[in-house]
Amino acid sequence: MASPNPSERSLGELFAELSRETSALVRHEVALAKTELSEKAARAARDASMVAAGGALAHAGLLTIVAAVVLLLATAGLPPWLAAIIAGLSVAGVGYAIAQKGLTALKHEDLTPRQTIDSVKETAQWAKHQSR
Repeated sequence: MASPNPSERSLGELFAELSRETSALVRHEVALAKTELSEKAARAARDASMVAAGGALAHAGLLTIVAAVVLLLATAGLPPWLAAIIAGLSVAGVGYAIAQKGLTALKHEDLTPRQTIDSVKETAQWAKHQSR
């Protein structure tokens, strides 16, 4: 059966179509939000795992270097306990600075679904315009 001319459809048919279209639009908006959030979460997880792997390798290398510095300071005439304290405090200070830089970078990651928000705003404006 051929669809009737839009000007010949009843008010009930128009509202039913509006309801179907609105439901479909909401489903699409939710799908967009899920996709956008998934992409952002995956990117953040990948970045965090790289930070963790790099940190583990750097830690192993750092332990070796700290041991060498302690031996160097002890060989230079410092008591071994003082050489260990000096090396430990130096490494702790550098580690704190690096950790703060990483935390600052993570805080700048925006997980807000901007595309979805913009799309919802456009849809609301369109619906408002259509209801006039």
